[in-house]
Amino acid sequence: MKNNHGQALIEYLLIVAVISVIAIGIVKLLGGYIKDSTIKSYCELLGKNYVEGEKPGEAKCED
Repeated sequence: MKNNHGQALIEYLLIVAVISVIAIGIVKLLGGYIKDSTIKSYCELLGKNYVEGEKPGEAKCED
């Protein structure tokens, strides 16, 4: 009977690494849009005007 505990651990680490890389890629791809939607909600809560930026992630609130 072989001891496969080390092999299983490495497989789990590889799965976690792949999921982490995918998650980081999604955040980099959609991060600006997520930031803009957060700022838009923030502006509405404060009663300020939402001003869209030239690029995703550059939005701001103005009086």
